[in-house]
Amino acid sequence: MKPRNYKWIIIFGLIFAGEMIFSLPFHIPRFFRPTVLDVFALTNTELGDIFAVYGVFAMLAYFPGGMLADLYSARKLMTASLIATALGGVYLAQIPGGFGLSLLFGYWGVTSILLFWAAMIKVTREWAGSDKQGSAFGLLDGGRGLVAAGTASVAVWILSLFLPADIEASTDFQRLQAIQSVIYFYTTVTLFAAFLVWWIIPESKIKVTTNRSSAFTGIMLVAKKRVVWLQAIIIVCAYSGYKGLDNYALYARDVLDMNEIESAQFTAIAAYLRPIAAIATGLIVDRFVASRVIVIVFSILLVSYLILSFSLPSTYGVNFIYANILITFVAVYGIRGVYFALLEETKVAGHVTGTAVGLISVIGFTPDIFYASIAGRILDAAPGQVGHQNYFLMLAGFAIVGILATWLLAYNKVVRQNKLT
Repeated sequence: MKPRNYKWIIIFGLIFAGEMIFSLPFHIPRFFRPTVLDVFALTNTELGDIFAVYGVFAMLAYFPGGMLADLYSARKLMTASLIATALGGVYLAQIPGGFGLSLLFGYWGVTSILLFWAAMIKVTREWAGSDKQGSAFGLLDGGRGLVAAGTASVAVWILSLFLPADIEASTDFQRLQAIQSVIYFYTTVTLFAAFLVWWIIPESKIKVTTNRSSAFTGIMLVAKKRVVWLQAIIIVCAYSGYKGLDNYALYARDVLDMNEIESAQFTAIAAYLRPIAAIATGLIVDRFVASRVIVIVFSILLVSYLILSFSLPSTYGVNFIYANILITFVAVYGIRGVYFALLEETKVAGHVTGTAVGLISVIGFTPDIFYASIAGRILDAAPGQVGHQNYFLMLAGFAIVGILATWLLAYNKVVRQNKLT
């Protein structure tokens, strides 16, 4: 007999696993960027190119992964994905060179996406029902943010155990030991998430099919929807904003004069805004309309990016810069928390949810291919404040496109409704 709160145990499992699957390829470079660049002897451009390899393989995995989610058990797919991803962490701890890192990130592009991503979205949509999509996806992403912040805080503490109080005096061996310990920590937690998913995620209530012709029909049904393609563009822009957070630790060091521990702590603490922003935005979406809320949040994001593009701490004061940085964190986390709630708003059929997520994700998450490479080149071309200002100007461009795409999605929905009436 299942406990009365079993439904909440399920969402906890989705939240925890949904963040840990990306902890090895993304948390370590995001929260510990200066240390990673130093220990692995990489430039921003080289690390960006390595992320591009991840993006290429992830893009190839999204669409077939969506079809697999409609054909097979999400519980089995997600468990296998977590175990395979954790195994990659053991190799990362050996500190491979650039070629080895490229192979590893290509491997992670497959293991973290093919068997996991669409399956997680499908289980979440089913868990929510038809009237709580915003709060469900907000809870999923917000909870993932809390998990990310909590594990990052532990990882920062682990890092500090191996580094002296005077960071500048630390030796290469101390930095090596520190980052290896962080890698093993994330590897262990990812493996634990696999066991958690196996024990608590139930089989889908929506009957899966092994009929390949039905799967092909689902592809054609989804591909004909204009709003699906617009949703993909919205996710490109929102996800670029999220990828933009990866360089905030570097910004804190280069522009705000923080050391490696302080910059890691800053980004880890800011990550605690994710659950607040995502859950709050999800609740607002359930009360109003997802597309309208997303347009407003994109607009807020645009203003803050423009301010950061033309402002410096020496001119406007460090508190003004901090305020706008925190606004971008809140806005990015808010949009990210609810963009899959558009599936319900645009009336995508439940039995093709996996296929729709796969198609949307193929396009929507292409920033995994190009974003880090472009960002690395922008930062390396003009080291210091100017490079970061150019970086925020690029992000402002994505916000503008996001506003236009969301407006068009809302307009198409209204036109379709008018035709029906």
